[in-house]
Parts: sequence; structure tokens; C-alpha cells
Amino acid sequence: MTNYNPFSLDGKTILVTGASSGIGRTTAIECSRLGAHLVITGRHAENLTQTYNLLDGKGHVQIVADLSCPADIERLVALSPVIDGFVNNAGQGDFRLIDYLKQDIINDVYQVNVFAPMKLVKQLLRKNKILSGGSIVFTSSISALLSAPALSVYASSKAAITAYMRSCAVELGPRKIRANAVLPGTVETPFISNTISEDDVAKDKELYALKRYGKPEDVAYGIIYMLSDAAAWITGTSLVIDGGRLLK
Repeated sequence: MTNYNPFSLDGKTILVTGASSGIGRTTAIECSRLGAHLVITGRHAENLTQTYNLLDGKGHVQIVADLSCPADIERLVALSPVIDGFVNNAGQGDFRLIDYLKQDIINDVYQVNVFAPMKLVKQLLRKNKILSGGSIVFTSSISALLSAPALSVYASSKAAITAYMRSCAVELGPRKIRANAVLPGTVETPFISNTISEDDVAKDKELYALKRYGKPEDVAYGIIYMLSDAAAWITGTSLVIDGGRLLK
């Protein structure tokens, strides 16, 4: 019994999009440490290779793909092996006031955050590449639940993918495939440190009950739980991982 671990991913094959950096990279690394075989994908070949080289174990696959390109989505599905878990993590943000929105901006955000995951799920299912007993996890955001200036496009895209997740849970339940979402608060990334002043970051952190932003592993562990057999009776759930931000 010393090796008993219901959160183990030993022997499972997990596809992670947006694995070039951030939450996606950390999720892939942590999945490999728990015994999973990884199929990782991202737009940037060099960054994706860096992730690949950090994975534990052998037998992993890396596939460079731009999910805003339909041909790349088809190629990703064609090259992907049969999987036990699918982490829809790739995302795109755009933060500007409504008066300054342009159609191409809306299209770009929705293409990556909503349309690409929908197309991937559809094609993987049609190719019978998600095993019965499998798990699909979508990276959403507390922005889907929280109103704030300059978040209209990003927040609405995350609300859309969260709603889509619930439909997946209902439709795929008879196939024994689960669908859930994680809704992170702000996570420490180079984007945050490069675009927001230290004073503004400090003020924003005060809105969090734990007085800090998340780390990529804080979210990765929640994703791993949803992928594991420990969550075998959980589907259609939105798991908020926000350090208490929504309590304010």
C-alpha cells in the first residue's frame, strides 16, 4: 500500500495545448512526474522544445501547431495518439476598453479561446482518439465570473468555453468521458511583471484573501486532479483556483 496514489497518472497519455510556457508547461511537467506520457503542443517550436526537455520519463511527443490555423488543428489530431486526458490550455488575452475593440481582435481571441477547443474536441471524438474513462479539462478564468474594465472580450470568451464544457459533460457522459474546467485568478507570469507596475500589482494582490497571485503549479495541481482517477465521479464542474479573489 506504500505506493497507493489515486492521483497518479501512471500509464495515461495526456494531450496539453499551450504547453510552450506558463500553466501549460507546468501542467505537462507535473503530469510527467506522475507517470503520464505527454503529447505537448504550442506555436513556438523553441519554447515547446524547452518544455519537452523538462519532462520526466520517455515516450513523449511534441507537435508544433498554431491553433488559430484550421490546417494545424487537423494535423495535430492526425498526429496525436489515442489519449486518456486532454487539457485545453492554449489561450489568448486582449485587454482594452469596449470603445477600442476591433473585429479582428474579437476574432483572434475567440478563435484561440473558444473555436479551437471546440474544433479539437469534435475532431478527436470523431477520430475515436479520446478513450472511454477519459477526461477533458478546459482552462477558463475567474474573469468569466468577475466584472472588470477592459476584460469584455477575454471574459466573454472564457464564459463561453465554460458553458461549452458543461455541454460536453452532458453529451459525453454516456461515453464515460468527463469534462471539467479550472478557473484561475491571476497567475505570476512574465506578462504580468512586464506590463503592470509594481504599485498596481501590490494593490491588486490586496484583493486576494491569500495576498498573492497564483503560481503555475497552483493551477496545474487542480488540472491534474481532474485528469486523475481521484476525480472519476466529477464532471461538469468549474473549479475556482483564485487564492480567494472572488471572496472580495
